[in-house]
Formats: sequence, C-alpha cells, structure tokens
Amino acid sequence: MAVVDPCPRRTAAFGEAYSDDLFEHGWSWSTQPGDDWFGRYAFRNTHGSYKPHAWAGFRWEHMREFVEPKVREVVDRFADTLFWHGLEDATGAGSGLPGRPCTWDADLSLWCPPDQVPPLAGWWQQVKTHLETLREPFIQHAAEPGGRIGMFESFADLLTDWGEVVTEAERRGWGIVGLRC
Repeated sequence: MAVVDPCPRRTAAFGEAYSDDLFEHGWSWSTQPGDDWFGRYAFRNTHGSYKPHAWAGFRWEHMREFVEPKVREVVDRFADTLFWHGLEDATGAGSGLPGRPCTWDADLSLWCPPDQVPPLAGWWQQVKTHLETLREPFIQHAAEPGGRIGMFESFADLLTDWGEVVTEAERRGWGIVGLRC
C-alpha cells in the first residue's frame, strides 16, 4: 500500500476492483489481474467503521479483571492491535510488539508489518480455545444490551473476525493495514 498514492490507495482497498458489497462480512478479493497481493476483510456488523473495535475495547476493560490471569494476558496481547493499537492512554496490557510509525500519508486505524503477524496468529490460536470462558465475565461485567458490542456474541464475533484476518495474513506472509472509514 505504501507504493500506491493516497487517493488510489482507498480505491485499491475499497474500489471498483471488487465485485461484492463493501460491507459484506468476510474476505473479498480483487477481480483485477495482478492484484493478488492484497485482500479486503469486512468485520461482521461494523459497516466499515472502526468504532465497534473501540467499543469492544471498552467492554474488555470492564471485564478483564474478572478473567483468569493466563487467559487475560493472551487476550490483552491479541486484542491490543484490534482495540487500542498501542494507545498511550489504554489501560490494558499491550501486545509487546514494537511500535513502528507509519511513513506514508494515510489515516490508519492500525498497521502491522508482516513480521508482526505470526505472534498475533499464535495468540489467536490460544484465545480461540478460551473464547467461551469469556462469556460469563462479559455478561456479568460488560454487557449492555442495545449498546454497541453490548452482547457477548458481538464481542466474540469481533475477536473471531480479527483471528480470521491474522490467520490468513500469516498464511500469505502479509502485513495488515486497517484503514479508517
């Protein structure tokens, strides 16, 4: 993405090269020849917005102290890039991945170079085996029916979607770029 000018960058990620709905959940692949170096992933029920990621982070903050420490540590690491991406005012434990400033002109919600993806994928493998153990702490301390990411299912869906992204990116040797919409 760094080699694509900023205006065409948005078109490359969201433009006419795709034959699907921008907000349809899951992976989308360009229909243009030679564009197999990137894909687009739409998270469930986010409608292209990064706000549900922040809301999931708020929900996690309300419940994390009630989660078994070993599980809490791995969710903190896995979710850091999804919820906070190293924000200084975040109260959760960070991933420990090195911060790297983005050198190109873009409004990014996150970016992870290819060498940072394998740890994320490994943390997802651990998180997904404990996902159901997060249900009760979420219901007891973070649920807000009718609110954004107010039910455990929407929280779990967001984590699962992020797991899908990091798993596929690792498989392909890709980095991850999150563009703000």
